[in-house]
Amino acid sequence: MAKLSVIIITKNEAANIRGCVESVAWADEIIVVDSGSSDATVEICSNLGVQVFQHDWPGFGIQKNRALLSATGEWVFSIDADERVTPKLRAAIEAVLAMPENECTAYQISRISSYCGRFMRHSGWYPDHIVRLFRRDKARFTDDLVHERLITEGPVGHLDGELLHYAFDDLEEVLRKVNQYSSAGAAMMQQKGRQASLSGAVLRGVWSFFRSYLLRGGFLDGREGFMLAVSNAEGTYYRYVKLMLLNRQS
Repeated sequence: MAKLSVIIITKNEAANIRGCVESVAWADEIIVVDSGSSDATVEICSNLGVQVFQHDWPGFGIQKNRALLSATGEWVFSIDADERVTPKLRAAIEAVLAMPENECTAYQISRISSYCGRFMRHSGWYPDHIVRLFRRDKARFTDDLVHERLITEGPVGHLDGELLHYAFDDLEEVLRKVNQYSSAGAAMMQQKGRQASLSGAVLRGVWSFFRSYLLRGGFLDGREGFMLAVSNAEGTYYRYVKLMLLNRQS
């Protein structure tokens, strides 16, 4: 079979990294790029035989490209520390690696994410089609600070199986990530010359709730669907308010 490299970026992922690595332990090599973890992340990776590289934090896109540069496999699978490959997905990946000829240069996967203990089947979260398996010489990540994308050359196929994403374990993590991602999103929009106002931030937040909870069926996800719609609205509101304040300071 063709050689497979798995790439992961980390910072303080001691609670997640073991489960992630164990779900891809069958790969030919696993590469972790860590940005200064103060917990046991690096130690756990080293004990599991993972190659660990230390770098500063320039943003998600650039950091993933750094990990990609260290990969040596013909095929690369990108996974986050809070994600797990299921047995069915593993079988689908190995089937691709075993193909003598393949016109596809990348494959998308269905990801299912959890929110405060519940895997969400609606709310715009499922099916979350993401490209994660690709030929090393046919793809790269955008340099975005957050919400980076994979740019690929050639046809993209689809793999059976699901990627499990333990996105938010509890409300404390939700609030922390809302703050983190809204700040990074505001900085990225400012770099692109975007503008924002308070009224616009409010309207965008309200629209985010309406779209998630009603148009995308969040009400079918029970109380977690409502909670998710609220946190989506908060993240959108704070992102644009932070952009407004950043522009005022510049």
